[in-house]
Amino acid sequence: MEYTLENDYLVVKVSTTGGVLTSIKSKDGLEYLWQADPTYWANQAPLLYPICGSIRDNHALIGDGKETNMPRHGIVRGKEFNCEQQSLHSITMAIESNEELKEQFPYDAKLAVTYTLEGHSVIQKFTVENLEEEEVVPFFVGGHPAFNCPMVEGDVYTDYYVEFEKEETCSVPEQLTEIGLLNVQNRTDFLKGTKRLPLSFDLFAKDAITFDELQSRSVKLASDKHDHSVQIDFADFPYLVLWTTANQGPFLAIEPWLGLSTCSDEGDQFEEKRNVQFVAPGESKSYTFTITVS
Repeated sequence: MEYTLENDYLVVKVSTTGGVLTSIKSKDGLEYLWQADPTYWANQAPLLYPICGSIRDNHALIGDGKETNMPRHGIVRGKEFNCEQQSLHSITMAIESNEELKEQFPYDAKLAVTYTLEGHSVIQKFTVENLEEEEVVPFFVGGHPAFNCPMVEGDVYTDYYVEFEKEETCSVPEQLTEIGLLNVQNRTDFLKGTKRLPLSFDLFAKDAITFDELQSRSVKLASDKHDHSVQIDFADFPYLVLWTTANQGPFLAIEPWLGLSTCSDEGDQFEEKRNVQFVAPGESKSYTFTITVS
């Protein structure tokens, strides 16, 4: 089922399937969100939980003698969420652990995602609640929204760039594409004293770009040919991933992540992964990023 949020500037649609955004349109009809053409990528903005990226061989040790088996990006993609609350400007989608999900992630927990319109912005808030009586739950969450690029008919991909909030000098880890992991010990200098990354499909010849050294907590997808843009503000998230498909998908995914795929210097204990989050029994934790369009 699909729900609609609307204000003076935006019309936004959210689906119970996956609990995801399916449309971000301006009132003049410009669609910013990728529309899931299966020629390139049949998803739009999946929710990443309780991992971001991949774990080694889709398997890890977790808790006291337990195991977890999860595909890339976790266990809720394509699952049916419940609509917990809805108003003209806000909606909350939620999913709780069930027998199927606990076979992959052996905890009782709840993921809720609230989408709220404020002006030209969509605020996306993740809340993870621990429903266990005694055990602490380790987890990650992340966003994976993809945006049309080009946004305007007649433009091409290379008309666009990503602009960082701050001048950046950083390296990026090697993507081990075939196994979905990261070699953080083999790094490539990537940004050198610049705020702007011109886009080209060559950037994604080896899959995604994972930024684990950024100072910026805001990035913008824009073009010098017009004033339309998409800005992501992600103060709660330490990592950012940029991605499009190897067959030159006409979109850019801009992905704030709490965690990373298992790295070359990490073992297979889930709780020992970089930046792992913990929530105590009966408590919850929330993380927010904001999408602003113009």
